[in-house]
Amino acid sequence: MKYQFMQEHINEFKIERMSKTLKVSSSGYYAYVTRPPSKRSQVNQELSTTISEIYQSSRGTYGSPRIHAELKANGINCSRKRVAKLMKASGLMAKMKRRFKITTKADPRALPALNLLKQDFTSQKPNRRWVADFTYVATQEGWLYVAVVMDLFSRAIVGLYMSDRMTNDLVIKALEQAINHRNPEAGLIHHSDKGCQYTSEAFQVLLKSNNIICSMSGVGNCYDNAAMESFFHTLKTEHIYFERYETREQAKRSIFDYVEVFYNRTRRHSSLGYLSPMVFEQRGHKQQEGFYS
Repeated sequence: MKYQFMQEHINEFKIERMSKTLKVSSSGYYAYVTRPPSKRSQVNQELSTTISEIYQSSRGTYGSPRIHAELKANGINCSRKRVAKLMKASGLMAKMKRRFKITTKADPRALPALNLLKQDFTSQKPNRRWVADFTYVATQEGWLYVAVVMDLFSRAIVGLYMSDRMTNDLVIKALEQAINHRNPEAGLIHHSDKGCQYTSEAFQVLLKSNNIICSMSGVGNCYDNAAMESFFHTLKTEHIYFERYETREQAKRSIFDYVEVFYNRTRRHSSLGYLSPMVFEQRGHKQQEGFYS
């Protein structure tokens, strides 16, 4: 009883002191501190919890635009500005690290193909325009080289092959995987840079044997394969730069998981109306059998 009396006395003293500091009446300040949270405050708290859950499920990669799209898809109506404000209050920020640099070694003896895309990275149907490139990832065992093929229709990664060697086989295996999963019709355009792996005789034979038309970027122009550059930027700044790989096998599993489980199936893409590649193809956009996602 004595302790309770002292505590009440201390609380009254605090209220009186704070009311004088804020230049308001003691009764007014007491009403303020004891008033239950407003309905909007309660809604904001619930919304903040949902936003945090979406942020965590996105592996920390979503900013306010994609979280807003996710909320909308789940029937929760609120403005993007409100989402951004609540994210800032909760200290939530999309992953983003330094940019990266990709180098390409061209074969001066090879005859490169014409640039058929001319920086037009759109496609009205699946399996009509593919872009390809490869990059490298550091591990404690050494470099891991990652070759990718993307379908411009849905931005789906349809071919993914990783190796400890930067050989012709690296890009050949990625394309073979894409062909096996997508079974494209004749006339598909395959666009890449002028790297020696893509201009090699073995790779060109693979293209011709599958009636695939070859297209290549101009010399030293990264914008000619901007869609592929954008994917590698996303892969590295959202995922790889936050990992530390002891072995190449560990890196392979990690990258496959990001591409297969998250990027193709879940990650909302701004150019697809904030749908994931898989959902974009499934929603009546002339989905084909063998979709690799």
